[in-house]
Amino acid sequence: MAKKDIENRADVYLLVSSFYNKIREDETLGPFFNETIKDWDEHLELLTTFWESSLFLKTRYSGDPLAAHIKVDKQFNHSITEMHFGIWLNLWFETINELFEGDYAENAKRRARKMGTFIYLKIFEARG
Repeated sequence: MAKKDIENRADVYLLVSSFYNKIREDETLGPFFNETIKDWDEHLELLTTFWESSLFLKTRYSGDPLAAHIKVDKQFNHSITEMHFGIWLNLWFETINELFEGDYAENAKRRARKMGTFIYLKIFEARG
């Protein structure tokens, strides 16, 4: 069966929910997310909105992912490293490749790479 590109919110939700199922089970990343996220349904909706906004250039997302990641790093005694972002990015690419192909799928990879790099640098900057 041929894969299709990411086309709408339902596709984005499939990507985000499939990806975070992997994250939650990952022995390295799981503890960060499972101990931080209290309402997974709400979190998946928020992240779906974030990625929908990012991929389709909609303006509905109003969260602050940078502040959230800095807070989590602090809560975990500044233990987030480049390894964590590498695992995160590899799982993101793996999930996209399993489910989709096309321009939006490739754009989701590019945006995740840029976002991961930016957040990683800002976390370390926030440590002072």
